[in-house]
Amino acid sequence: CLKFTWNLLFLAEFKLALIQLAVGANKTENLFRAGQFIHEAAKKGAQLVTLPECFNSPYGTGYFAEYAEQIETGESSLALSAAAKDNKIYLVGGSIPEKKDGKLYNTCTVWGPDGGLLAVHLFDIDIPGKIKFQESETLSPGNELTSFQMGDICKVGVGICYDIRFAEMAQLYARNDCRLLIYPGAFNMTTGPAHWELLQRCRAVDNQVYVAGASPARSESSSYVAWGHSSAVSPWGEVIASTDEKESVVYADIDLDYLQQIRSQIPITLQRRSDMYEVVEKNN
Repeated sequence: CLKFTWNLLFLAEFKLALIQLAVGANKTENLFRAGQFIHEAAKKGAQLVTLPECFNSPYGTGYFAEYAEQIETGESSLALSAAAKDNKIYLVGGSIPEKKDGKLYNTCTVWGPDGGLLAVHLFDIDIPGKIKFQESETLSPGNELTSFQMGDICKVGVGICYDIRFAEMAQLYARNDCRLLIYPGAFNMTTGPAHWELLQRCRAVDNQVYVAGASPARSESSSYVAWGHSSAVSPWGEVIASTDEKESVVYADIDLDYLQQIRSQIPITLQRRSDMYEVVEKNN
């Protein structure tokens, strides 16, 4: 099982930006406008910028194959790499449809000195009379957790949309010293108002970490209507930054000194009964 200790000297503060992009059918236009917002966020002091899920493509199983790219060589990856380099930031590239070895993935790329790639759980949902949507009709699942280090500032864990529902995944990130969890996601008009903020607050309080969710802006004319409301939550469970359904950029100050204060005041890690229960990461 995983063993860890909190690093009491690991204190810093940095600015996070969540880009709630209005995604259209033109991939080139989506990339161009994403680049503009990334530049704007960097000029306002953001050191870490996050795009929403499926930011280069309309969201829907009928679009994934058409918009899918090879990671690293595709135009979306090239644009993200250039944006991170030009603006000297860490960039979580939301997610894009990826094609690899004859399969399609919903893949998150992270650009920066410790950039990484994530392909994780899929989104299957069937609520009678309200919504049915199954990513697994077209997409394949990933099989590992992904985190990245922002220099010597902060370790960040990444999940995509549905991942936020799995408390064990967030626990493993926290046990590996991630202090910020980022979930690019596209919750809909049924699950969004019911669970989007609730799940972010739950994961933050459970693990005493910052949690942020980046959604596409809402388009009532789309076949899949996103809830929006990109937001960031503190380790105390407070929503410290949020927006409505419209296209916008959300800024949040991530204060790791404050995080450590919360952990000192309510030392759940030290008081956890590992002799009775434990969450462990299985080796692949």
